[in-house]
Amino acid sequence: MRVAIVENTRITHHGQVGVALHEQAARIDLYKPWHDGRLPEAGAHDALVVFGGEQSARSDDTHPYLPALSALMRDTSETGRAVLGICLGAQLLARGFGAENHLGTAPEFGWREVALTGEGQTDPVLSHLPDRFPTFQWHSDTFSLPESAARLALSPVAQNQCFRIGRATYGMQFHFEASRALVADWTREFPHITDRLEPGWSACLHAERAATIGAAADATGLAIARAFVALI
Repeated sequence: MRVAIVENTRITHHGQVGVALHEQAARIDLYKPWHDGRLPEAGAHDALVVFGGEQSARSDDTHPYLPALSALMRDTSETGRAVLGICLGAQLLARGFGAENHLGTAPEFGWREVALTGEGQTDPVLSHLPDRFPTFQWHSDTFSLPESAARLALSPVAQNQCFRIGRATYGMQFHFEASRALVADWTREFPHITDRLEPGWSACLHAERAATIGAAADATGLAIARAFVALI
């Protein structure tokens, strides 16, 4: 399989998604439009994966490629190919399908619990998970549910944690790709941000929570990644 990965920021970890793709010997073409504006050619890949970033899904003034990327996600989905948007990627996917982006209204940070909806409990990617599971969150924005989408997971802060459109198009607000090693690197790289979001995070909370719930989140994230890759 040939997969296009779009990174939206300088430091992007593929995490559990990368593990699952490499297990299947996927050929990966990497795009960094925040740097050079380049995006994948429509129809050239079996799947499209779009990761997060610090910008909003409506930051067209600073990231002028965003409208084209959201349209590419929609167009790729409509061909039946697999599409995955994580965090900002989910927000861009929602934008591409005509939903509203709500900026700064839903801040979440750290390992948090997400609950499956009834549709999520029967979804091919999520149905093998517990009804409630821990996963990593780092976002302040959210979005309305696209008209054609099924809501698969929610949290008290953000009702649209995961949605599916068609056979294999998924928007996931939560960072299921974020393994403990990945979160540790974020904590080392951005202590000024993580400690503002969660006072005491870098000093003690990160280590405590990684030890208590990080392993379960790792296992859940890899299971989600493998199930999505199986749909490609």
